[in-house]
Amino acid sequence: MLPTDARTEPIETEHLFGFTIGTDVGEVGERELEGSVTGRFAKQTGTYDASSSTLSAEFVPIPKLRTEFTGEVVSYDIAGVGGLADQHYVAFGGLSADIRYQLLDRATAPFGFAIGAEPQWGRSDEVSGEPGNQYGVDFVAAADWEVIPDRLVAAFDLLYQPQTMRSNLTGTWSQQSSAGVAFGLMEQLRSGFFVGGEARYVRQYAGLGLDAFAGQGFFVGPTIYLKLSERAWITAAWSAQLAGQASSVMGTLDLVNFERRQARLLFGVNF
Repeated sequence: MLPTDARTEPIETEHLFGFTIGTDVGEVGERELEGSVTGRFAKQTGTYDASSSTLSAEFVPIPKLRTEFTGEVVSYDIAGVGGLADQHYVAFGGLSADIRYQLLDRATAPFGFAIGAEPQWGRSDEVSGEPGNQYGVDFVAAADWEVIPDRLVAAFDLLYQPQTMRSNLTGTWSQQSSAGVAFGLMEQLRSGFFVGGEARYVRQYAGLGLDAFAGQGFFVGPTIYLKLSERAWITAAWSAQLAGQASSVMGTLDLVNFERRQARLLFGVNF
């Protein structure tokens, strides 16, 4: 429960969550530099530490349309993990472009609604770190609404992510896709300071069209957002796999397609 004298301000969900996407896209002419560091840790056996660091330039050219262009650096420290070759390297990871359009604004509608697509090219397989050329698109349909105006906000995402990759080692092509949902709830305890949590359920498939089930994972964890100034912000989120199942291995978690734990730090500056 919030103290009655707690100061709050209008909620912007564009950067409020760590793993969930909000529907706000910013004002026309807004420019922003954003960065992120995402870590993924622990498989069934051995050592597994993978990270992705990004730097993005965001621009809002017309009302309700957000564009973003991103470069990525990846690192892998994999040793003794069943089914994966050992990998130890840091390298340029690839490029992506994020386009998001807001169809409904919470200010004039009962809830916000936005759709987005993020085409991307990568230089390695995201899970194994195997060198190759990976192409994919992350599609999202996002909705959010203020449960308590200016204090408590909820967000819900539908996700679909097809990918194809050509291995540098064998020259063969492979296809996979994932589908899932994400939910986030954040409370503004003080002006510009939010605390909450996020939950995600993701299913992995072989084939671009969700052809053959490969595994599933359910993740839950806390999230904190802090507005540092009128121009700067930071978000930190942590997530653990509480339940899952891989089609190829028995167990209560899917540690073939996913990890035990994930963490993400995001930050940005408007100018």
